[in-house]
Amino acid sequence: MTPDAAMANGNEQNGNEQNERADEEFDRHRRRVLWALPTGLYLVGSRHGDEVNLMTANLVVQVCLEPKLVGVALERDSVTARLVAASGAFTISLLRRGDRDVARRFVKPVTDVRRARDGVIVALSGHPVTEVGPQGLPVLSAAVGHLACSVTRTEQLGSHTFCIGEVSGVGGEPDEVLRMEDTRMHYGG
Repeated sequence: MTPDAAMANGNEQNGNEQNERADEEFDRHRRRVLWALPTGLYLVGSRHGDEVNLMTANLVVQVCLEPKLVGVALERDSVTARLVAASGAFTISLLRRGDRDVARRFVKPVTDVRRARDGVIVALSGHPVTEVGPQGLPVLSAAVGHLACSVTRTEQLGSHTFCIGEVSGVGGEPDEVLRMEDTRMHYGG
């Protein structure tokens, strides 16, 4: 290799390293700003047949006023995404501001399901639940509010499936609800 070629190769490697550092800094900065977007923490309930789940989610938003539509982004390979796709319905439980431990409990799929003698689900992961709607979707009994939604549309968005559901049921009277900023949890960005 000639001295000029070696120098050009060294400059190219140095430039690539600088670009990688700039890209990493941009990514860190982008995550910090995205994490600062105000967002709540919710439990998304799902069920298909006898399989049920509650999953902590923060990517939930009302997307239309008429009809009343709510969107929720679910990790594409999650248990909840599979159950919602199979059943065409989901619930959203709004948590009390102090329910940080509840939100943390449902970041993994539910394995502890307790049923009454008649088969009605009464607890998931040790937390009392109520079945709502014709499909018996789970709602956290201690939730300050809840929505039951029938899926009207889904969209594949990279790592997540965005499910839009029309609100078909509602309960509770929420006031102070749990927000991502109330925890040390970070998701997104």
